[in-house]
Amino acid sequence: MDAAPPPAIARLSLEPIGYARTSLGTKVEAARQPRAARGTPGRIELLPGRHFEHALDDLEGWEFIWVVFWFHLNPSWRPKVLPPRSTSGRKGVFSTRSPHRPNPLGLSAVRLERIEGLTLHLLDVDLVDGTPVLDIKPDVPYTDAHPLARSGWLEDGASARAAAPGSLPGAPASPADPVPAWDIALSPAATEQVAWIEARSGMKLGERILSTLQLGPEPHPYRRIRPDGDGFRLAIKEWRIRFTVTGRTVQVLSVTSGYRPAQLARDVAAPTADGPRPLHREFLTRWPDGAT
Repeated sequence: MDAAPPPAIARLSLEPIGYARTSLGTKVEAARQPRAARGTPGRIELLPGRHFEHALDDLEGWEFIWVVFWFHLNPSWRPKVLPPRSTSGRKGVFSTRSPHRPNPLGLSAVRLERIEGLTLHLLDVDLVDGTPVLDIKPDVPYTDAHPLARSGWLEDGASARAAAPGSLPGAPASPADPVPAWDIALSPAATEQVAWIEARSGMKLGERILSTLQLGPEPHPYRRIRPDGDGFRLAIKEWRIRFTVTGRTVQVLSVTSGYRPAQLARDVAAPTADGPRPLHREFLTRWPDGAT
């Protein structure tokens, strides 16, 4: 006789245990995966008065932790989505890491630097500032890593690798990316411009360019790539990166400001120290042709 089905649960109740504090103000700024956010700092501030200081005991010995969070900037969901790495159209949302989910739950593996009171200091953070955190768990390498597991549609028709339990001779130390990264080459001009911007803004523009373009240079709304003359243009915050493609090599030509000259000219008439525009005016003084 079949067992009776469990009673239906119409609604579940969740409460944040804390909030993420990061320099990422919008969804566009956040990396699509923690690995693409390598080195990006952030912290989780747990709520006081709920005995979480005791719940944190023994966590500091783990190098990586799993953060379960709520995609609070996504009010709706989609059964089919277009992942940045898809080369064959839309995919069912349950086969992706898309934030547009029936229940907008997210999961990120981040590096734990240290714990101070109720604050967890992290690296490799891909969370938008103010993200509600629901749970924290340690990453257990021997049981959480599956180097030989199949990678679904990411393999794009590649023959599935045989899976076997336990440790296999010659198995990779970490899972290999089934999609080969594109080669990225920065021109001397682009290298100088990126270094100049990073030195004055603290923004890791070079890392953002590499992590985005290594996935592929095809125009894609999620990665903010569009055709531009004989090449392409990538948007990262207020900066625009011009590049061309030859074979599987992406040649980054230059960086330009995303502001129109008229916008920056208005600032001269009514100057303000707020926001990024003063940096862009200084950039155009050094590179007069670097306007959108």
